[in-house]
Amino acid sequence: MNPIVLTIIISSLSLGTILTFIGSHWLLVWMGLEINTLAIIPLMIRQHHPRAVEASTKYFITQATASALLLFASVTNAWTSGEWSLIEMTNPTSATLATIALALKIGLAPLHFWLPEVLQGLDLTTGLILSTWQKLAPFAILLQLYPSLNSNLLVFLGVLSTMVGGWGGLNQTQLRKILAYSSIAHLGWMITILHYSYNLTQLNLILYIIMTSTTFLLFKTFNSTKINSISSSSSKSPLLSIIALMTLLSLGGLPPLSGFMPKWLILQELTKQNLAIPATIMAMMALLSLFFYLRLCYATTLTMTPNSINMSTSWRTKLSHNLTLTTAASLSILLLPITPAILMLL
Repeated sequence: MNPIVLTIIISSLSLGTILTFIGSHWLLVWMGLEINTLAIIPLMIRQHHPRAVEASTKYFITQATASALLLFASVTNAWTSGEWSLIEMTNPTSATLATIALALKIGLAPLHFWLPEVLQGLDLTTGLILSTWQKLAPFAILLQLYPSLNSNLLVFLGVLSTMVGGWGGLNQTQLRKILAYSSIAHLGWMITILHYSYNLTQLNLILYIIMTSTTFLLFKTFNSTKINSISSSSSKSPLLSIIALMTLLSLGGLPPLSGFMPKWLILQELTKQNLAIPATIMAMMALLSLFFYLRLCYATTLTMTPNSINMSTSWRTKLSHNLTLTTAASLSILLLPITPAILMLL
């Protein structure tokens, strides 16, 4: 892609997200979301492959539907209350519609069906942007609206997302679909706790972005998109395969890794709020997610690739000093001991 065009697209992505961050008027926020959506489509379609075109079309239709529903919710609220301010969401119907629209935008169950299919049609770099950066703008809106939203609806969407994310990833062999269902499950944890402790939602979102970025960057380094192709990573780069093992276990939420921290704090807060049943269901569904992370760990570090493998792989991964991957991997693995300091900052 032309560097000038790429610069314009990345700038538009940043502009859309920043507009949503700083906006307090519904139309400005909606405009930021639209710029964000339109800016990523050229990145998605740049492969000129039928699957990429299909993924881009699905993404555009889904996001356009969510944007129309969000605009309808804001207009309805302005009609009943006379306020266009983002935090003046006084109409319960508008709040419910806005919740559903934002759930569709980020891919929460039961509105998740587009996310695995779209992510499967993208390359790993664009998939990384879709799984991390594109979640920021909708969450910026949710973090401002949370006092007005229906807590029961948020808990329902969150628990259902953890169930779908756990069950859906079990029989997958494509790494991008596994990461899509992983994303759905993590979003469920964030949404469940949003009404009761928005600080924990922010913490979970930050750690999710760090761990998911690390995973995508590792798979991009390995040049792997399937489970059977990742098995050659241990022979190409033993150190990176160990980092991948630790990162995947951190995504699964095992102590003493960073991913255990948000799950522990969220379950603790749900128990304080007398929501023991949702907390129990989410903890059990986390075990299902852990199972397919362990499948990836097994394929990455404990299996040897057959000699007759039908794919072109480099004999050794090229050694490069990737500061982004190094920093993200360190944060994905080592943050749990400083949990008290993070809680003080929150």
